[in-house]
Amino acid sequence: MHSAHVALARTALDQLALDEVRWIPAGEAWQKVRGLAAAEHRVAMVALAIAGEPRYVLDRCEVDRQGPSFTLDTVRELQAVRPDARCFLIIGQDQYTRLHTWHGFEELLSRVVLAVANRPGTTREPDQAVRRAERDSVALPMMDISSTAIRQAAVQGEAFHPLVPDAVARYIEEHRLYRGFPRS
Repeated sequence: MHSAHVALARTALDQLALDEVRWIPAGEAWQKVRGLAAAEHRVAMVALAIAGEPRYVLDRCEVDRQGPSFTLDTVRELQAVRPDARCFLIIGQDQYTRLHTWHGFEELLSRVVLAVANRPGTTREPDQAVRRAERDSVALPMMDISSTAIRQAAVQGEAFHPLVPDAVARYIEEHRLYRGFPRS
């Protein structure tokens, strides 16, 4: 959870005229090879980062669900509750180029509108099937912030406060998160 995520959500709310942005921390992230902070820490950091914006909704569905966290399963759940809602999947360019590797990506693309934000250093084009999907671009100013950089700064004892909201920085420090993670 870093400042670019919050900026992207704020920009998407305005540019896409969304009613809300649902923040869904991953439960069992099936494509991550590195260690993640415990789910409860990730949920707490999201809650701190989105506090004060009534159009942000923290949704624990993936954390509470057993098994791998597949975005497709989450979208199916959300659409079962609100079948008439138009769902946008807000992602960065880096995830957009890898979307064809996601579980059930073709069905996922038929259920959502992609909202893709530019990300520094990502120039690859996505798979042809992904390029054909309905999508909106979110004009987010380029922000060179990554979760990897934040973890590395924490491991090395360097300042990471400018990269995350203040409340999240305090939480990371209080709970000594990422201190035991290897550099990635």
